[in-house]
Amino acid sequence: MSTRTVALVSAALLLTACGGGGQIGDTGGPGDAKKMVLIPGVAAEPFYISMECGFREAASAAGYAVDVQAPAKFDATQQTPIVTGVLADKPGAVLIAPTDDKAMAGPMRQLKDAGIKVVEVDTKLEDTSIASSTISSDNEQGGRLAARTLAELVGGKAGSVLVLNTKAGTSTTDARAAGFEEEIGKHPNLRYVGQQYTDNEPDQAASKVTATLSANPDLIGVFATNLNTGEGAATGLRNAGRTGAVNLVGFDASPKQVEDLRGGAVQALIAQDPTTIGRTGVEQAIAALEGEPVRRDVETDLVALTKADLEANSKYFYKQRC
Repeated sequence: MSTRTVALVSAALLLTACGGGGQIGDTGGPGDAKKMVLIPGVAAEPFYISMECGFREAASAAGYAVDVQAPAKFDATQQTPIVTGVLADKPGAVLIAPTDDKAMAGPMRQLKDAGIKVVEVDTKLEDTSIASSTISSDNEQGGRLAARTLAELVGGKAGSVLVLNTKAGTSTTDARAAGFEEEIGKHPNLRYVGQQYTDNEPDQAASKVTATLSANPDLIGVFATNLNTGEGAATGLRNAGRTGAVNLVGFDASPKQVEDLRGGAVQALIAQDPTTIGRTGVEQAIAALEGEPVRRDVETDLVALTKADLEANSKYFYKQRC
């Protein structure tokens, strides 16, 4: 064998040993197929903490290392750098609650293109080609359930009703608002005055309630589409001295929301099952990793909680820690 041939063979062996046969677009490093990462919509929120508990329990039981990284605000500009950082580590799977149904498509596609299995939990993208599976409550059904519950609370009285939403482009809350609007139209005694966005900030929800009360003195009901808007709406009604006079139906069962329901600041809550969402997300991610059949869309339970049946449904209360 000539000296030139030996050099070429040695170079080829070295290239193979260093992983030079990797595909274009490889983010570098072999990654860890036995690791899963959860990227919730926002940090320190009981809904996502409960989801994290289900995620950690299921992934650890299946032998996966786990990591949880959440943005400080429900915002695509804060969630995108987290996705980029996780991409560099190349875990086997990422469970993510996208904070914008369009803006997060690019970053999440990078995960998929790197060979990482992507599972959507809670929220989802408009683009259905990226995630292997989506696990979420039936949010339109939740909105319809909220409207029926509010109509029962009102009991035939006439008046105006308001929806407080979070941010436009949030798939879950937009679906809840749509379901509510569709169902409330079946109750001619209730006049729907539309929805208002709060940027997911409780103080904005409180001020929107106050302003709506001024413009619509006959306001008889408010549907708050998530935890923060519900807590803010309760504050707004309390400040206006209209607690109980205006029926407040919230979405989610955080400790504060449950306390408000017990105390009469909230008349009903539409509770999700975030622990099951997290657990099911892990199950679908494992199926995708192991080449088993994956369910593209999985819907989890919702239940209407009132003061009368609150304790009987305590399993739906959200957690502040695992």
